[in-house]
Amino acid sequence: MKRTIFKPVTYPETEVVILAGGQARRMNGINKLLQKFDDQIQLIKIHQQLKSRATKVWVNSHRDHSIYERLIPSIGFFEDEATGFQGPLMGIKSAWTHVQSDYVLFVPCDVTFIPKKVFSRLHQAMQQDPNCGVAIVEINDRALYPFCLLKRSSLPTLIQHLEQNQRSLRQCFADLHPQVARFKNNALFFHSINSLDELQQHKQLQLL
Repeated sequence: MKRTIFKPVTYPETEVVILAGGQARRMNGINKLLQKFDDQIQLIKIHQQLKSRATKVWVNSHRDHSIYERLIPSIGFFEDEATGFQGPLMGIKSAWTHVQSDYVLFVPCDVTFIPKKVFSRLHQAMQQDPNCGVAIVEINDRALYPFCLLKRSSLPTLIQHLEQNQRSLRQCFADLHPQVARFKNNALFFHSINSLDELQQHKQLQLL
């Protein structure tokens, strides 16, 4: 019987940016990145799950920088280049001023589940089309647009949409020949936490 040799999955240097620049109005303004959705603070959970595969981890946020640094001394952080809470597209655009790599994995601060092979699967999806500028995470048939891998070459498109006052990730990504990495998690109820009510329900489900 011929022995099958599996080659290790390789991909270009990739930095991680946690998107935490919103106002969290439905959470009464609390910083979701510093909350415990389960047994760990979100910042620590996301960092621990992704740090070994990232060249650097950043937080896009307008507040609590000293707390982030105290929790994780190696963390980087930056604010949006424009004021006024213009949404995740502005945070994504702002990242390219700070990161060194040509690929960035963006992660929403309120995500509840990070697939183990998210790095490799997103890079594999992106490689399906040489024109692809973004690969999006899809969990249980739902696309999570802020959870995505982008190339630096996507920046002119991001700028164009922002200059046109168009801040929808979905519309912007449609111009970047998007690819999708699909994942399943049958135990998942909330993909992300967007309100205090959802947070309470999520915590109750963890006890079942």
